[in-house]
Amino acid sequence: MRVISGYLKGRNILGYNTPGTRPTMDRVKESMFAMIQDYIKEKVCLDLFAGSGNLGIEAISNGAKKCYFVDNNKIAINTINENIKNLGIEKKCEVLHKDYMDALLYFKENKIKFHLVFLDPPYDSEFSTYAKNEFDKDDQARLAEYLIKECKANFMIVIKNTDYISSLYYEGTKTANGKQLYVSSFDKKYFVSFQDRNDKNAQHLLITNYKIGD
Repeated sequence: MRVISGYLKGRNILGYNTPGTRPTMDRVKESMFAMIQDYIKEKVCLDLFAGSGNLGIEAISNGAKKCYFVDNNKIAINTINENIKNLGIEKKCEVLHKDYMDALLYFKENKIKFHLVFLDPPYDSEFSTYAKNEFDKDDQARLAEYLIKECKANFMIVIKNTDYISSLYYEGTKTANGKQLYVSSFDKKYFVSFQDRNDKNAQHLLITNYKIGD
């Protein structure tokens, strides 16, 4: 894997091999960051199910002030730390080896806020390393509740979306900021290489508190 944009463009990113996980493909990253690149500079980001950290690293390369990386897998955490060290971006990163719910509680207790959240959880429970090896609909609903009603992020980006996830983040929902959610899709025909609850064509969502371009 490589950084595809920003001042770190072309630099290598280490991946890791864990059953049921797969890094976000370059063309998905390219579509995503093309939409949000004007909104990243000096912002604080959260890469919640970070894996190799490649989404958060891409944000830093595009000018993000800081990124928090969260994962519950030790191999992933080691990979993230090595990538951060290799790229020399330690001062802009904080890595947390926690379950996602513990991490959200930590952020709430410490009043840590984000402008942008990358959300790429292992939706299919048989592949998950989270929440006692499950990430079912209840987990997804709890996460959506936090992101919409408490997080106050300007952007939430959902990777490998399903119909059920779309029902949680629907356009017109009022957020913690009291603003309306705007939901856009990108790269609709991205092929998911592992089992998906619905089909093999995953729709990605860009969820914002304001319309792109406003």
